[in-house]
Amino acid sequence: MSTAASSINGWCLTSPARSQLKNTPTLRPTFFANNRLNPSSSVPPALIRNQPVFAAPAPIITPTLKEDMAYEEAIAALKKLLIENGELENEAASKVAQITAELKTVDGKPSSDYPVERIKEGFIKFKKEKYETNPALYGELAKGQSPKFMVFACSDSRVCPSHVLDFQPGEAFMVRNIANMVPAFDKSKYAGVGAAIEYAVLHLKVENIVVIGHSACGGIKGLMSFPDEGPTSTDFIEDWIKICLPAKHKVLAENASAPFAEQCYHCEKEAVNVSLGNLLTYPFVRDGLVKKTLALKGGYYDFIKGSFELWGLEYGLSPSQSV
Repeated sequence: MSTAASSINGWCLTSPARSQLKNTPTLRPTFFANNRLNPSSSVPPALIRNQPVFAAPAPIITPTLKEDMAYEEAIAALKKLLIENGELENEAASKVAQITAELKTVDGKPSSDYPVERIKEGFIKFKKEKYETNPALYGELAKGQSPKFMVFACSDSRVCPSHVLDFQPGEAFMVRNIANMVPAFDKSKYAGVGAAIEYAVLHLKVENIVVIGHSACGGIKGLMSFPDEGPTSTDFIEDWIKICLPAKHKVLAENASAPFAEQCYHCEKEAVNVSLGNLLTYPFVRDGLVKKTLALKGGYYDFIKGSFELWGLEYGLSPSQSV
């Protein structure tokens, strides 16, 4: 399929060629809105499926279909119309969102263009509302980074640390994986995690490593469900979550009669402690703790209750004694 390339604020994106859009107009329904008087028309304002654009007299607004008009142009035309007719804004605002959603779907399903459009819109919103409003910050970030935090968090889409803890760009060096686990030091296994820790501690000089668990974690549920031994049913997941088998064993030993959901809750927190302990197996982490240039912290985000817990791991050398 031929494609036409476009550039949005430095992003190179591809979209279906116009000729193809004409061949399949139902995939990208479009419309054109005119702000002109048309007293002779008896047809009410209509868009896709002959539904009114919004409640306005036909002589004032008469949207008409135009197959070769892009979705972005159609929405821009409607927004321009609203600006020119301020009295319509309150009534039409909700309808714009509805129309936008309808234009992005085909038979109730996201159109093939949705992923590209969503990414484009997201970047444009970020650039307009954040990047361009804080040139000093992004000017400094262009020179390098010096984050104070290294954060281990789950890949779960509901628990993004930047949103939960309001981290700004350049403030936290992130590692996200299944169930926010940190494996023990091993040069031949899990080298990706080891490289991230080494880079954060020795090169970025982070001052805090925070491991954050969360409620309703699917990885922990899997840890508590999968058998400890025997054949596996997954290629990677079961081997990975076994990093925190000690947490599972402790929870089962202390809460054997508890309901499964409660066991998972305890394991979500205990797995954080296992990961904190595994961090101590990295020589450069221990060195930072002894020199007081590095601190280890555990966290737990409950997105069901809207709460966050934080605790620290104390580590040091006891004073020598002579007898």
